[in-house]
Amino acid sequence: MVAEKKKSPVKKNQPAYSKEQYLQWYELMLRIRRFEERALVAYGQQKVRGFCHVYIGQEAVAAGIESALKPGDAIVTAYRQHGTAIGRGVTTQAAMSELFGKATGIVKGKGGSMHFFLAENKYFGGNGIVGAQIPIGTGIALAEKYKGTDNLCVTMFGDGAARQGALYESFNMAMTWKLPVLYIVENNGYAMGTSVARTSNVQELYKIGNAFDMPSEPVDGMNPESVHEAVSRAAEHIRAGKGPYFLEINTYRYKGHSVSDPARYRSKDEVEEYKGKDPVKTTEEKILRLGLATEAEIQEIKDAIKAEIEAAVKFAEESPYPDASELYTDNYTQKDYPFIRD
Repeated sequence: MVAEKKKSPVKKNQPAYSKEQYLQWYELMLRIRRFEERALVAYGQQKVRGFCHVYIGQEAVAAGIESALKPGDAIVTAYRQHGTAIGRGVTTQAAMSELFGKATGIVKGKGGSMHFFLAENKYFGGNGIVGAQIPIGTGIALAEKYKGTDNLCVTMFGDGAARQGALYESFNMAMTWKLPVLYIVENNGYAMGTSVARTSNVQELYKIGNAFDMPSEPVDGMNPESVHEAVSRAAEHIRAGKGPYFLEINTYRYKGHSVSDPARYRSKDEVEEYKGKDPVKTTEEKILRLGLATEAEIQEIKDAIKAEIEAAVKFAEESPYPDASELYTDNYTQKDYPFIRD
C-alpha cells in the first residue's frame, strides 16, 4: 500500500520552507559531517578504538526526521547512529568523548560508537545487534499507547536488518494493535558489503509493508525536505490512531560499512554519481540560490562548526578515562540481585 503523496505547489525560485528551517537543516547536516570526518581522523590516530560506522552521506535523514517530530517522540536506531544522536541533542563534546572512551562521554565511556543513549531526549540508542532495535521500538510504542499519549516511536534500521525475523513479528504485532510506531529503513544499498539486489527478490523494501496492509512509501533520503514531508505525513497518520507507518528512505553512505571496510564492492562511478546528490552541498547551494543567506553567512556557520568540533576533540582528549570502579556501576550484578545465579 503506497500512501498518497500530497504536496503544495511551490513557485519557481521560491523557498518551500522558511529561511530558519533551511539553515537549521544545513547546520545540523554540516555538524554531523564535520563530526564524522574528525572521528575518522581520530580513529586513524588510534584515539578511537573498536567498531566505528560513520553517517557521511546520510545526514539528510537525521535532519528531516528531527524537524518533523515533536517533543515527546522517541527514536531508537542501529549502530550507524552518531548523526541521529546529534540530531536528538547529544552534544558533539559528549559524543566525541564517548568515542574516545572517556568518563565525560554520553554513556560514561562505556558504550563506544554503537551505544549512545540519552533518556531525557527519548533517544534509546544506538544498538549493536542487527535488527534488535526493531522489537525495542515496537515496545516503546506499545508503552506510549498504554499511557494514552499522542507520542510516537521512530524505529530505524538498515536494509540488512530488513531481513530479520524480528521485523516481521514486530510489523504483525504493531498492525494488529495499531501501535504508534514509525518504521524507517535507511536503505543505503548495502548490508555491509552485500547489495540489496543480492539479498532479496524484493528490492523496493517499502513493499514489505504490503503484507501487513501497512501504509508504506519510498522517500528520497538525499534531500531533507523530502524526508521532512514523508515523516510529517506518517506522523499525522500515526497520531490519528491509525497505527504504524513504514518509510523506505533511500540514501547512500560515501564511506565503507565501517572504518575497516575499503568498500571495493562499489564502483567509483557509482560513488561519484551519489556525491553529486550530496545533501550538505545541495542544501548549501539552494540556500545561496534562493537568497536565504549570503556566502559570508554560510562561511560563519562553517567556521563556527569547525571550531565546535575541534573543541569537542580537545574536550575528549583532556577528559579522564572512567575509574576502574565504574566496571561495577550501571550493570545488573549478583550483588544487587542475589537471586541471579552464575
